[in-house]
Amino acid sequence: MTRSRLVLIAQAFEPNTVPPITTTDMALTYKQTLEKIAPGIEFLMTLYLTPSLTREEIRKAKAAGIVGVKSYPHGVTTNSELGVSSYEMYYPVFKAMEEEDMVLNLHGEVPSDPLTNACVLNAEPLFLPKLIALHTEFPKLRIVLEHATTRAAVECVKSLGDTVACTITAHHLELTVDDWAGQSFHFCKPVAKYPDDRTSLREVVHEGHPRFFLGSDSAPHPHKTKTTDISLILQSHSSSGSAVPAPSPPSCAAGVYTSPILLPLVADLLESFGALQNLQAFVSNNGRKFYKREVDPSKLPAMVILKKGVTNVPLLVGNDLQGEASIVPFRAGKSIGWHIASWGDLSL
Repeated sequence: MTRSRLVLIAQAFEPNTVPPITTTDMALTYKQTLEKIAPGIEFLMTLYLTPSLTREEIRKAKAAGIVGVKSYPHGVTTNSELGVSSYEMYYPVFKAMEEEDMVLNLHGEVPSDPLTNACVLNAEPLFLPKLIALHTEFPKLRIVLEHATTRAAVECVKSLGDTVACTITAHHLELTVDDWAGQSFHFCKPVAKYPDDRTSLREVVHEGHPRFFLGSDSAPHPHKTKTTDISLILQSHSSSGSAVPAPSPPSCAAGVYTSPILLPLVADLLESFGALQNLQAFVSNNGRKFYKREVDPSKLPAMVILKKGVTNVPLLVGNDLQGEASIVPFRAGKSIGWHIASWGDLSL
């Protein structure tokens, strides 16, 4: 029987909620809510980088156990309207983060701009000079380039120092541009790129590079926000009382929902390209080490045990967090070759 044991003790949460998590107090309140839902998990909280964030708030956040700050370029992804237009204006904040040994999490894209030929396919490579500049200016600041999608990003992170790391999602280990062009449920930001880019992600996982680790970037968008069905457009416009059809369809929400199947999915993917031996490091060890959350050998947490076997992915799962609509998961209606046999003391 083939099985894999995983030690999981922490989960980092994105602050681009509605409203965004911009203060220490908001982060702690949100953490309490999450702990009531899942009391056995250590949640690593981050703040949303906005102009209101000060050096004093950074020090308060550090004292309260907040681990980092997430930067979103203005307008490039979900709830990024308050995002960054200029990184230089935040240098005093980054300096305070460096002094307090906090983590800067970067959504590594530039906004689309026809004047510079920037679009979703090259937004990540065009961002990399900013990553290099930040690392050069703040060499002791721990930086995570989140959800990398390109060979250029992989090579860039590998070329930088030990204070720069990178997350890779499960879905980017599977998808290429052909999988989301015309399939809204595979659309996310950053978008999946070319086959060679996917190969580079798989290669660095297979290599077992210690500064690359899993970041799910799972997004539970209701199915109605992932479609541009004309009936929904007309229904929305009709309910507003207007007789004039909407001039253009609403934009598709950016995000892929992998949370319900994440660990079996990652095992299945790593097995498919010969990297199953690195599952523990990729899913847990590398990230915990970078975030300085290493396991105390005398207090080992409960383990997740994966076994070979079938996980059937439903066409729809539950409701979104407000209970408004069902969500279409990644690989909906398909099966995965691994399943969770036990989580802690619970056999599944």
